[in-house]
Amino acid sequence: MTQSAVAPVTVDQRRGGQGGRPRRSTIGWRKFGTILIFLLPAAILLGALVVYPIVYTAIRSLFGASGGEFVGWENYVTMFTNDSTFTAIRNNVIWVVVAPIACTTLGLVFAVLLERIRWSTALKLIIFMPMAISMLAAGVIFRGMFEENPNTGVVNAVIVGVQDAFSADTAYPGARPREEVGLIADRGTIAGEAAISPGSEQNFPLIGIRADDVPDSAAQAEPAESPGSDQLAGTVWLDVVRGGGGTNGEIDDTESGLPGIQVDAVAEDGSVAGTAQTDDSGRYLIEGLPSGSYTVALPASNFDEGAQGVAWLSPALINVVVILSYIWIWAGFSMVMIAAGLSAMDRSLQEAARMDGANEWQVFSRITAPLLSPVLVVVFVTLIINVLKIFDLVYVIPPGVSKPAANVIAVEMWTVSFGGGNDQGLGSALAILLLVLVLPTMIINARRFREERKR
Repeated sequence: MTQSAVAPVTVDQRRGGQGGRPRRSTIGWRKFGTILIFLLPAAILLGALVVYPIVYTAIRSLFGASGGEFVGWENYVTMFTNDSTFTAIRNNVIWVVVAPIACTTLGLVFAVLLERIRWSTALKLIIFMPMAISMLAAGVIFRGMFEENPNTGVVNAVIVGVQDAFSADTAYPGARPREEVGLIADRGTIAGEAAISPGSEQNFPLIGIRADDVPDSAAQAEPAESPGSDQLAGTVWLDVVRGGGGTNGEIDDTESGLPGIQVDAVAEDGSVAGTAQTDDSGRYLIEGLPSGSYTVALPASNFDEGAQGVAWLSPALINVVVILSYIWIWAGFSMVMIAAGLSAMDRSLQEAARMDGANEWQVFSRITAPLLSPVLVVVFVTLIINVLKIFDLVYVIPPGVSKPAANVIAVEMWTVSFGGGNDQGLGSALAILLLVLVLPTMIINARRFREERKR
């Protein structure tokens, strides 16, 4: 048997290629194809929902309101010459400065302090609960809470209740004198039409007072006792008989005296020479008056509206209310994130610091807070991105008169485009402005994630 003359095949030749060089393997292409198949649906979705809207919005911002006329940079010029845009930018700056810092600080305080409380889980649940409420519902809640009318607004009801509890003054809003009884009303003050001398009487029959404003201590009105030579006397009463009847300007049965009313004797030079307060029957007695002529007056303070609610939803305070509502919602988010960071922290460092004599503030400021800095940065940056896009609360809470004062870029963009402006060119320019403001924070956040991944 003869041996075959076939030359042996080397390893390089089996791999293929000339000169012993390996040919390109198909395994790499297969991996690339597999990756492409899995990424293609996500890439198509990302392009349709993110890339295309951004590109289209940038192009649309160069056209007019109807979209048929190319106007170039005119929309951007209009945007930066509008007072409403400057108000929106200013308010966004206030939001970025106040809301993230407040939420992060409160979240840190809650997370640290609640660790030392027995029922911390229940309290954390209560604080986090507003996150389960939609922004729209939260806006409706806060608008109702901060109504100016104390009968409908919870906050003002509490304020008025506290003021009334510590105020000893009795007020009769709406009071006015009977006509043709010798009294005049000027700027809320009710006074006798003619000056009188000591030893005389000056009565005040009043009307226009609600029955609810008459205190329970009020008794049947009684005529004043005859005054002495250095005294002025009289009665202040509600000159109304329930069910009708009676004589106007005279004290009748069932007519109530008005207690607690301040009565002043005003001298000719305008100074107050004496003062007194009515008793339960409405009688007063001013004593120790020198001879002369006096005008007896009931100061306007007797008839003011008393404690009233604060106009929280006015243009001056509306931003405070809206930002408070945001803090109420998002402080729970900050607390949960920071509490997660605390649970993963190495507690041996804190215990070592305490053993070395550090107090609790030193442990917190030099150990706990620095170790939590990565989590705090995540929370803070997330909140900055969120407040730059704030819309729901600003749209729902302010009443019509206060909407311009609370305006932000997202609301301005919606109003210009769909809320009556019908100028989608200008609205697109505002959308690009909002993107430019949000983009740097997102880039910083992405870089930070990348750096943490390399560690």
